[in-house]
Amino acid sequence: MNKSLTRSIGFWLLLVLSLATTAVGGWIVAGQLGTMTSTLTDGTATGVEVYVGQSLVVVGAALLAAGVLGILLAVALTAVQALIPAATPVVVEPIDWTAENDATVDEAPAATIDAPTASEVSDADTKDSDTKDADTTPVTETEPSITR
Repeated sequence: MNKSLTRSIGFWLLLVLSLATTAVGGWIVAGQLGTMTSTLTDGTATGVEVYVGQSLVVVGAALLAAGVLGILLAVALTAVQALIPAATPVVVEPIDWTAENDATVDEAPAATIDAPTASEVSDADTKDSDTKDADTTPVTETEPSITR
C-alpha cells in the first residue's frame, strides 16, 4: 500500500515534534547564553549562573540537534516518497446487473442412505456373539510364563 505522506500521522508527528524540539532547544541555548554573557560582562555572575548555565546550554544543544535531525529525516522521507513511483490505478468494470445469467445450475441428486434391514442386524448380532464366546474360553498353558 503506497500511502501519501500528507495522510500519514507518523510523518506529521515527526515533523511537528522535531520543530517543537528545535524551538525549545534554541530557546534554552539562547536564554542561557544571554544570561551568562550579561552577568559575566557585568561582573555579577554567581557560580550557579556560570556552572548550571553551562549544563543547561549542553541540554539545549542536544535538544536543538535532535530537532534538526528530525527535520532532516522528514525531508529525506519526502524525497524518498517523491522517488517512488505511484501505483497505477486498477480499472474495475461495472457489473451489468441487467444481463441474464446463462449459467444453469445442475443439481446433483441427494445421496440416499439405506437403513440396515432386520435380517442384517440379526446376522451381525450372531457374528458378534460367536466371537465373544471364542474369547471367553479358558486357555491352558503348558509352560510357565517365566523360565530360568
